[in-house]
Amino acid sequence: MLHIGCHLSSSGGFYKMGETALKIGADTFQFFTRNPRGGKAKAIDPADVAAFHKFAAAHGITTFLAHAPYTMNPAAAKPETQQFAIELLTDDLMRMENTPGQLYNMHPGCHVGQGAETGIVLIADALNQVLDRK
Repeated sequence: MLHIGCHLSSSGGFYKMGETALKIGADTFQFFTRNPRGGKAKAIDPADVAAFHKFAAAHGITTFLAHAPYTMNPAAAKPETQQFAIELLTDDLMRMENTPGQLYNMHPGCHVGQGAETGIVLIADALNQVLDRK
């Protein structure tokens, strides 16, 4: 089945994104989990999530895509940049538990001169650290 949607602002919450998607004829959407440049995410409102689940079920919105900030770089050479990526990824995946079964998109970063093999190892290590916490 083909799903049609677009990138929406998450500033109004999940319910508002669902309403906007329906208003423009979409049955899915994408949003940034926080500012695309990283940082702290807006608190999730349980009432908003509950209203969204009810709305989505009534209007056939079954899947959406949460997009990680661009600043997440687990392949970085600097340990503090790697740690920032692990913290963002951990927080985002925990937040995604409010809307189970959805999709998550992340750009895994750049090896910044360390070489592709090193970058791949660092990305895999970061993912394993985050997934082992669950």
